[in-house]
Amino acid sequence: MYGKKQHNYKTVYRQAQAEIVEKKSRFIASVKPVSTEEEAIRFIDEMKSRYWDATHNVYAYVIGDGNIQRYSDDGEPAGTAGIPTLEVIKKEQLHDVVVVVTRYFGGTLLGAGGLVRAYGRSAKEGLVAAGIITMQLCDCIQIKSDYTLLGKIQHEISNSGHIIDGIVYEQDVTINVLVLTEQSDQFIKKMVDITNGRVIIKKQDTKYIAVDEQGRQLI
Repeated sequence: MYGKKQHNYKTVYRQAQAEIVEKKSRFIASVKPVSTEEEAIRFIDEMKSRYWDATHNVYAYVIGDGNIQRYSDDGEPAGTAGIPTLEVIKKEQLHDVVVVVTRYFGGTLLGAGGLVRAYGRSAKEGLVAAGIITMQLCDCIQIKSDYTLLGKIQHEISNSGHIIDGIVYEQDVTINVLVLTEQSDQFIKKMVDITNGRVIIKKQDTKYIAVDEQGRQLI
């Protein structure tokens, strides 16, 4: 069932636009990642203001765990614009995203089926331009150690594919590591094992990291 945002969820990486032309009508999809409904509404208002002379400014958005889902046909025949735009977001299982599809009428009627296809295609192109990513929840784990163990700890972190989020060099060395939440208990056990318990290790808080569709971490 679509809707529940778990530890890992999909969204878009950046604000972006994409344009298609269908029988001389221009469809401009404007996409933005948002975290609240207020942000989504502000973006919709901005696009309506920018494209004040457009025939239609259709929109759809999904916020949070999917309980907030809104759309508007903005004058297009019911079910031919807002719902197809929302369905593209839902099909991609995206959260925290707003899509505004602006249409400049080109003089040729598209019919209900043509509108559904055009709005759906435009929304999809906009999402691709914005970059579909996965937000992965990580535990921030702090490791305090003496300097003799630093090389072994860094080697294990690197081999395990976890992320070093900073190192503080003082009397002892403190390494901050980002570890996927579902792997953190195993990671802590491994650190204790390879250092024979000679580290102070604890979870601090949590943080999301962005990963693209190829599994690469994004800054």
